[in-house]
Amino acid sequence: MGTLVEPALLLLLWQSVWALDVPLEIRQPPTIMKQSMKDHIVDPKDAMVVECEAKGNPHPIFSWRRNGKYFNVARDPQVSMRRRSGTLDIYPWNNPEQYEAEYQCIASNEYGSAYSNKIRLRLYRAPVWPREVLEPVVVSAGLPLVLSCDPPPGPPKPETYWMSSCSYARPFNWPVQTAFPTMQPVRPDRRVSMGVNGDLYFSNVLFNDSAADYCCNARFPYKNVIQQKMPVVVKVLTTRTVAEAAPTWLSPTGSSSSILVLQGEELLLECIAAGVPTPRIAWTKNGDDLVASPGIKLKNFNKMIQIQKASFDDVGEYTCTATNKIGYIQHTITVRVKAAPFWLEKPTDLVLAPEENGRLLCQSDGAPRPTVSWFINGEPIEVATPQPNRQVSGDTLTLSTVTAANTAVYQCNVSNEFGYLMANAFVNVLHATPRILGARNEFIKVIEGSRPLLDCRYFGSPVPELRWSKYGQGNLEGNRFKTHRNGTLEIKQIRVEDQGTYLCVVSNVAGRDESQVRIEVKEPTLIVTRPQSMKVIRGSDVRFECGVKADVTTPVTTTWMKDKNHATIGWRISLDESNLVITNVNRGDEGNYTCVIKSEMEQKSASARLMVMDRPDPPTKLELSDPYERSVRLRWVPGESNHNPITEYLVQYDDDDWLPGKWRNLSTYPGNLNSVILHLTPFTYYEFRVIAINEIGMSRPSRPSTRFQSSGAPPDVIPKNVKGVGTWRNNMEISWEPLTYRQWNGPHLKYLVWWKRRDSREEWKNATTKWLKYYIYDADTFTPYDIKVQAVNDFGLGPESPVVIGYSGEDRPLTAPLNLRVSDIESTQVTLHWDSVTRGSMMGELKEYKAYYWRDSSQLRWLRVNRGMKSKAFPDNDPEPSGVLTGLVPYSNYKLYIVVANNRYEGPPSNNIVFSTPEGVPSAPRSFRIQQRHLDSIYVDWDLPAEPNGVITGYSLKYQTVNATRGEELRVEELTPNVTSFSVRRFDRYTRYRFSVAAQTRIGTGEWHTEESPHYTTESTFTATHLRSGPGGHHHSGVVHRDHVCRSSHGAHPTHSLLHQEEPRGEIPSAGKKRYFFGASG
Repeated sequence: MGTLVEPALLLLLWQSVWALDVPLEIRQPPTIMKQSMKDHIVDPKDAMVVECEAKGNPHPIFSWRRNGKYFNVARDPQVSMRRRSGTLDIYPWNNPEQYEAEYQCIASNEYGSAYSNKIRLRLYRAPVWPREVLEPVVVSAGLPLVLSCDPPPGPPKPETYWMSSCSYARPFNWPVQTAFPTMQPVRPDRRVSMGVNGDLYFSNVLFNDSAADYCCNARFPYKNVIQQKMPVVVKVLTTRTVAEAAPTWLSPTGSSSSILVLQGEELLLECIAAGVPTPRIAWTKNGDDLVASPGIKLKNFNKMIQIQKASFDDVGEYTCTATNKIGYIQHTITVRVKAAPFWLEKPTDLVLAPEENGRLLCQSDGAPRPTVSWFINGEPIEVATPQPNRQVSGDTLTLSTVTAANTAVYQCNVSNEFGYLMANAFVNVLHATPRILGARNEFIKVIEGSRPLLDCRYFGSPVPELRWSKYGQGNLEGNRFKTHRNGTLEIKQIRVEDQGTYLCVVSNVAGRDESQVRIEVKEPTLIVTRPQSMKVIRGSDVRFECGVKADVTTPVTTTWMKDKNHATIGWRISLDESNLVITNVNRGDEGNYTCVIKSEMEQKSASARLMVMDRPDPPTKLELSDPYERSVRLRWVPGESNHNPITEYLVQYDDDDWLPGKWRNLSTYPGNLNSVILHLTPFTYYEFRVIAINEIGMSRPSRPSTRFQSSGAPPDVIPKNVKGVGTWRNNMEISWEPLTYRQWNGPHLKYLVWWKRRDSREEWKNATTKWLKYYIYDADTFTPYDIKVQAVNDFGLGPESPVVIGYSGEDRPLTAPLNLRVSDIESTQVTLHWDSVTRGSMMGELKEYKAYYWRDSSQLRWLRVNRGMKSKAFPDNDPEPSGVLTGLVPYSNYKLYIVVANNRYEGPPSNNIVFSTPEGVPSAPRSFRIQQRHLDSIYVDWDLPAEPNGVITGYSLKYQTVNATRGEELRVEELTPNVTSFSVRRFDRYTRYRFSVAAQTRIGTGEWHTEESPHYTTESTFTATHLRSGPGGHHHSGVVHRDHVCRSSHGAHPTHSLLHQEEPRGEIPSAGKKRYFFGASG
């Protein structure tokens, strides 16, 4: 076949041909204006419409053919034709299938018949997928898998895609602790592919592929209906290791194939391979590397070539190569391109005067080259009435010296095996007086320097002559004036002196017509200050300036546009004369801003771009690939940097199955990367997200990646804090800290426990347990053992812990410490000494010595004591052990014995010894009381100290007035041991005293007790009321005398003291007038 000719405009060579639109008031043959598509799909549930609209003068009459035969519309009760139209309305309430046929519309009047394309009417049928129950697909990890789709065929052909987690039931192996899954699209990657045929391909399956079920979905574009196939569950059988495998083809199969595509259609070439590791795909064309271009795109991770519109340049042999580290394979696809017919030039309507000549061109091309057929009013030209002035030569029909008999509608049909094209063109032979079409006597204003077009559309037959002039004088042609074929006068670079009235005259042998246009020339509008593009940080203020110069007689308006829409004026965006001001800019303000200056004649504009620097947009389309037990590759599509370069990416992860949403930082990566290897913990579910960072800040987090589980591995962590401790005399408990769930690295974690008697030649013994303790029985008492523990899971053994020494159980010590003795006896402490116990009698580890002691009596025979036993432990840290007992009571008799202890038991007691502590200083006197027996004296008394700590030799009493104004010196009274009271005469009734008393032994003065005398009233008696409620909530009341008592007991309960309130006579009790004092109830 020869070279195809590209479509081009071929001009008619004959000057007498008239090809302009014919006014409808002129008699003319029919012209088809609107028709349904050749392949017309309708829904039988609705009214089925087959369109056919035409014009002509007289108005056309419509008829139809169905499957090549006359279709009597009037006799079919389910079909009607619209008035003054050929459009069919079919209401198929009964047997709609009978209307699936090929229809052709015919529009006729007395001058000819125009034919529509042949319209193939097809019924849309609702797609139905069989409601089958698909058995689970069981496959071993590492093997390839193909899930078939097989959607309903249509019409039209559906679009397919795959989803996961489709069923309402939880998949059989979905972790219980994970949130209920939602339906998600299956995202293709190098390992997972959706084929052109709709099938889902896995180059090799991973355990994570069984985390959800899968379902194929088909979208039918006619009704935008989506149908879902029944879900299929994939169960992946895990193994300890996945065997590596060389590539094999999943689609297409074999080593070669071929494909035929029509010119202009989409061409898809696909190669999908299986293998472990996942193979990589590379392409060549005719032996040369294939390079992506605007017309050729490599998609689906190089597994598909997409050519949007195929052309003959795409013919050739395409070879795809699948490679991994085990090997490679190749497949060659031979591409052939054919072409359905396409127009180079369609025939156009002709209006001819009698005796003129004309021709119709029907030029097309295709592969194979189309055949051309001519028809007259729908009848093949070969059988039509012969006309001697009509000749057909291939794609050209010639008419010479035409007459009215040549008026008709001519059809040209071009076809090959891939399709056909048909065009109608009428020839109208008539005489017509010239006429000017459209508006007349116009007045227009133009801008100096512009290129105005003065319209003068006209019609006439024969073709009228056209002449333009100014003020009716001369002929405007050449230089800056040009007359177009449709009658329009073009004036280039119009000047002020070109103002005036222009006259258009058309004429032929049948007459003439004219119209005039008056022009006024104005100065141009100029933008003298143009807005400047800016790049600012979010939150800044921006001002775009726009200065204008215009004709003084021409009003102008200024408006601002943002990205082709009017800028919204508000509190942040305002106008300052013709300037635009934006405060506190944000991301939404970014775009192109255009200042539009508009007058009634012209419009000028000037644009500037505002770029707002901000935090980056979050990355998108996170994709995981190349999974291994401790790593996975993460890819993403970077988000917009928002005019500030991305400096780094932060990858975060969530591995918490129980409380998802706790994101933690994993690592940061340079901003020029979008594919990184992540280092992971084995056998852990992960989700990842990425945050982009630039100088402005951090982006929002990306959407999480798909949930991913890393492969298993032996444990990495050594069990910590391994100990061996006996819990009974003949056993040993071996314990350790458990590995956290994150440290398991695989399922079914257990612990392998090793032990052997220390310093012996016996072999290591071991046992496996899932608990955190293991017991060894039948061991000798307190025997050392070497111990080690290691973790183990289904993938293997972890590292061993360091060997530690453990001991079997302890028994009761056999002997007591000997030669217990005391020294350095003081009033409150004593030093103990004893002989060490031999290690052999300890029956365990010597933990401590413990002394038991108690106060047997006081050296004051009349004083009762507490004989409660106390103890104190002393560590074994000296070859000559000793210890100090503190906290003893002076002048007391003590008893004491000592025992030795290991970690479990105390041994037998030593012999008891007795010792006495010397005198010390006494404690404070008890029951110290201050009494007022008369207005001019104060009486104080007290009792013996609770702990005399020796023989009391006397008392020391100190007292001094409290009143600040007197400043009396401190007085001291030394009293004999049998005196326990004292009386002081007061200066006046208001004087208060501070008393301090202490007991004495021969060792010294003991602890002081201090009290102050209270306030006293001047009345002899008065009424007082308890402020505390008595039993049952009732208040007590009584009379209080001057002889008050304030009694304090050091270390004992005081006498009952009551808080009373005095209310002065003749006054109403109120806040601020209450006075409080202490007194004895009376």
